[in-house]
Amino acid sequence: MKAYVLITIRTGEIKDVLRQLKKVESVKEVNMTFGPYDAVAIIHAQDVNDLGRILAGEVQPIPGVAQTLTCLAVDV
Repeated sequence: MKAYVLITIRTGEIKDVLRQLKKVESVKEVNMTFGPYDAVAIIHAQDVNDLGRILAGEVQPIPGVAQTLTCLAVDV
């Protein structure tokens, strides 16, 4: 499954957070954005439980990550 994770990052920590996100194996792409969120990451996971593990264990603990919003991608 694929998810788009919108990330709010504390001021001054964007470069460090992006660098750390790129090290997470399940993160396939990460970009800085302008607007209400500071970055978006594309994450591939086996299922929703795996996605939860990745977010809670590898993404949200990154220093500087203030908040995340996960959008699941679906095929139509």
